[in-house]
Amino acid sequence: MPVRLPIYLDYHATTPVDPRVLDAMLPYFTERFGNAASRSHAFGWDANAAVERAREQAAFLIGASGNEIVFTSGATESNNLAIKGVVHAHTGPRHVITTAIEHKSVLDTCKSLSAAGCRVTCLPVDSDGRVDPEAVRRAIADDTVLVSVMGANNEVGSIQPLAEIGVITAERGVLLHTDAAQAAGKIPVDVKALGVDLLSFTAHKMYGPKGVGALYIRRRARIALAPILEGGGQERGVRSGTLNVPGIVGLGRAAEINAEELPTESVRLARLRDRLYDALRRNLPGVGLNGSLDRRLPHNLSLHFTGVPGESILLAIDDIALSSGSACASGTIEPSYVLKACGIADDLSLSSIRFGLGRFTTDEDVDYAAEKMGAVIRQLRAAA
Repeated sequence: MPVRLPIYLDYHATTPVDPRVLDAMLPYFTERFGNAASRSHAFGWDANAAVERAREQAAFLIGASGNEIVFTSGATESNNLAIKGVVHAHTGPRHVITTAIEHKSVLDTCKSLSAAGCRVTCLPVDSDGRVDPEAVRRAIADDTVLVSVMGANNEVGSIQPLAEIGVITAERGVLLHTDAAQAAGKIPVDVKALGVDLLSFTAHKMYGPKGVGALYIRRRARIALAPILEGGGQERGVRSGTLNVPGIVGLGRAAEINAEELPTESVRLARLRDRLYDALRRNLPGVGLNGSLDRRLPHNLSLHFTGVPGESILLAIDDIALSSGSACASGTIEPSYVLKACGIADDLSLSSIRFGLGRFTTDEDVDYAAEKMGAVIRQLRAAA
């Protein structure tokens, strides 16, 4: 079988919409176009029924109930709503705990709250990119209102010890939020087993459409959230705005497919990841793993290639979609803040590449990527 070109290995950034998801969405752009808030005619009733069905599908993926799901525009909005919503619902001294490797939508939200007078503690992680639950315990104070720890990291794939942290936050009466954008649909996520009170996820990371996500809000915890959007009072007043019915239907169908296929797909992707890692190590010296293969997302592989800038690798490979471990800001290449937090030296951080495998990745894709990477890196090293 010929290899498809270009090959997409950047599934952490986004995923293609699964054809089955697209099929579910299409009718809601045309003949079933009603507004879910229109309660006086069949078009609105049909749209509302589709939204409620998607709510149940999304809830099932994470072990929740449908009435605990609020639809948003994506994980960034869900993270903002969870963190700002909790903080703004409290008066007096407020303290938030998070980690150094969170997504920018969490870190920048905490930064803005800090500037407004909220106390923020940003905990370090170990070399595997995991936070110590005991560090969370020590950081909790009388004014702590929220702990926000991601489910799994988007760069090094580290899976956080949420269940242990959940026990600690429950004992102290502090809410626990997790950004599960990279975890939901990739590894088992059960909000009850993890003890989380708020959980953010998004459709486009799990083969659904862009621009739609959800926030789980534990009902029995009686969580008070101050809305960040004012308007028509949709989503029980927590998130106003006309519902994106086609997108919500797509999120629901994507969640349903992921729930069905996760057990076998996670095993397949871990096998492909290990196949890629083994091939690169066999063919090249100076290949190092960022983080650990233990407690890592099955489709994630973050590697550094000694002596070769990651940006040079990406420029030399035009038929494979990959991501560098470094971020380009204001024309200056800077080491990844995630890799830096893991204690990885700047030169190795700048030589890092993230491989993100997915539903449509094949053995042939992986073998081609290993061969092409080997050839390109040998060439770059020879020219250095």
